[in-house]
Amino acid sequence: MLRDESACNTYNYGDSVYWDARYINEASAGSFDWYQRYHALRPFVRKYVPTSSRVLMVGCGNAVMSEDMVKDGYESIMNVDISCVAIEMMRRKYENVPQLEYVQMDVRDMGLFLDDSFDSVIDKGTLDALMCGTDAPISASQMLGEVSRILKPGGVYMLITYGDPKARMAHINRPIYNWKIELYIIPRPGFQKPLGSTSSPKSYLSPVPVTENGMLPADYVVEDPDSHFIYICTKMSEKSNLSDSLTVDI
Repeated sequence: MLRDESACNTYNYGDSVYWDARYINEASAGSFDWYQRYHALRPFVRKYVPTSSRVLMVGCGNAVMSEDMVKDGYESIMNVDISCVAIEMMRRKYENVPQLEYVQMDVRDMGLFLDDSFDSVIDKGTLDALMCGTDAPISASQMLGEVSRILKPGGVYMLITYGDPKARMAHINRPIYNWKIELYIIPRPGFQKPLGSTSSPKSYLSPVPVTENGMLPADYVVEDPDSHFIYICTKMSEKSNLSDSLTVDI
């Protein structure tokens, strides 16, 4: 089950021109959250992101997840997106919500932010968008390097993606980032098991065991072929043992 660049269409999702045009065309449709809404992600967010955290939402678009997090007690969320159209739209919408800030920015170059300046970074589909753009591996490396740079030691990069470990581990599990990685798998909204399914129920709130190199075990069955994968990447201190960077079950 490898879903990555092969799932992309002909659009360049790493291009601001594409996104500006899209948000202009869809302005009347209102907000849109990719993949999962906050209520489904809340158990993971509350477990790994304290409400007092300084949070960075990369590729915020016109989603309401940050708004929902503020309603849930989160105190400081910086939202960035490559589209100036989306950012201006959201600035106007939330001009009276001091917990939310919006800045137009390319996630491949976040030089506006100092090193170790955020407690948490949340990415719901942004890395996926870059993987569908030109020079995808380079763009991914640039973005992930910036995420690692601006995260404080002990901070968490929460990646919500359609990319399974075969498609994503090669990009996120690099020694230079010094991340301890845990994996969760959740079905798409509204998924129901096929009638007659005999598989035992899984707890989506428990980390998925992975092999030594970060892959799913050969006998692991993903119930929903369109599941979303949640990678919890915790930035370790420089003295941490990189050999413990994965949640391993061998």
